[in-house]
Amino acid sequence: MMTVAAGQLLWQTQDYFSWGGVLLVSAPFVIVISWLMSFRNIARTSARFPTLILLGTAGVLLATWGYAQGGSPKAPLLAIVAWVGLVGYAFWYSSFNRQLSEHLQVGNTLPIFELKDLAGRTVSSTSLSIKPTIWIFYRGNWCPLCMAQIKELVSRYRDIEALGVRVALVSPQPHKYTIELATKMNAPFDFLTDEGCRAANALGIEQPCGLPMGMQVLGYDSDTVLPTVVITDTGGRIVWAHETDNYRIRPEPDIYLEVLREQGIVGQTSS
Repeated sequence: MMTVAAGQLLWQTQDYFSWGGVLLVSAPFVIVISWLMSFRNIARTSARFPTLILLGTAGVLLATWGYAQGGSPKAPLLAIVAWVGLVGYAFWYSSFNRQLSEHLQVGNTLPIFELKDLAGRTVSSTSLSIKPTIWIFYRGNWCPLCMAQIKELVSRYRDIEALGVRVALVSPQPHKYTIELATKMNAPFDFLTDEGCRAANALGIEQPCGLPMGMQVLGYDSDTVLPTVVITDTGGRIVWAHETDNYRIRPEPDIYLEVLREQGIVGQTSS
């Protein structure tokens, strides 16, 4: 709304300093978020959006200069509000301030938990650990970065399959959305539902009330999971884990394959 209003006032008043400054703060951020939400093809961003914050700072200075030259006093005020919102999103909203889970330490055996497969059957983490496995715990189909992360893996599924590695995609979302995602991706992965965040709770990666406001109307529960990647060898021993403190930071697929090769566990199966 602020971006639209600033654009309209810029057009009406031709005050390029004042309202151009407001646009310089708000418009780039709106464009980035709209791109992420619409195209869902970017799995990660910079941690703190330094370029956007730099542009926003320049916008505040520009709007303030415009006011000093006789422009609207509302412009610098709105520019500052937008800049504070941007900084708050980059440094506070995006971060989890999480402590690393004691259950996901390298060398530990993955805790036992149960999930629902696409057919609605209950499956155990033990049965899924008969071969090396990449576990991706994602928030749900509503999360554009999660969807982009999964698309990356799907694009590499032949490389992963050739190494004899299982990919288990786990989300606490309603089961119908897991089925929908599996149908859309059409990849030889295990698409699994974590009902009631029981697996997330067992692993110490549950995020109570982590769902963005308003998503509940689509059937999602308010509790969700912190985006997490775990790699286990045959038998479920953890060889690598990534617990992000910023939901916009995700490891790349090449890292998973590198870990598997370095550990020498590619293609193993239990006897």
